[in-house]
Amino acid sequence: MDVLGVILGLALLFGLGVVALVVVGVVKAARAVGEKMERQEAKARRAVENVTLKAKSYTQTGPQGQISGVRLSLRTSLDGTRQVLESGLAQDGQLGESLALLRRLDAHAAELDGELRILEREPDSARIAAKLPELRERAERITHSAETMRWAAQDRMHRFADDELRRLSQECESEAGALRHWDTSEAAGPSGAAAGAAAGSAAGGSAAGGPAADGSPAGREQAQRAGLTDGRNGRPSAEELLGLVDPLTRLTDRMRKPSAGPSAG
Repeated sequence: MDVLGVILGLALLFGLGVVALVVVGVVKAARAVGEKMERQEAKARRAVENVTLKAKSYTQTGPQGQISGVRLSLRTSLDGTRQVLESGLAQDGQLGESLALLRRLDAHAAELDGELRILEREPDSARIAAKLPELRERAERITHSAETMRWAAQDRMHRFADDELRRLSQECESEAGALRHWDTSEAAGPSGAAAGAAAGSAAGGSAAGGPAADGSPAGREQAQRAGLTDGRNGRPSAEELLGLVDPLTRLTDRMRKPSAGPSAG
């Protein structure tokens, strides 16, 4: 019974754990879907607002049209800078600091946009004329800061792209040289063949001319050395060894040889 109770308890704990994991996964998935929908909704609402502001800046005249133009330029500058930084963040981690600064700048821009929206609904034209220059000046400062970061990020990405392209071009040239290795082989081939032919000719000439054709001391020494069957220095010739020479001729040859005894002098 104790073993069965332990098994049931473990099974119950396992089932509770599985249920807890499923609940946590469902909650996280629902939260992720909700955040994604909120981001999409915010993007859609922002796009609609941008289109509306663009239409107002072109159709309305006076302070109302100027306010719409200031709000549109502020949004366009921040959106363009955000897109550039986010697109280059995967290749350059240092752009994360720029994104953090852009978020702080975006907070100031949101506050300014709220003030401009309130001023846009202001019925008093005198108050609009008094407040608009100050708000425009703040918008220009925010826009300039955003554009400065965007241009710097673009220059940085361009520089990195140029460096990478330069290294890649050098690697491609090295690979092309390795693929054309037969050019060097063919250039060295004819010269090597000519040298081999010259060496072969020299060797053939030496073989044809014999030892006497060589004028070097080694050649002379080799010429002075007698062979085993050339009949020099008292050695019998090949004909003598084979019995092909007439006995009288052999006797004559032996009598013609100088004696090595004392009476030779």
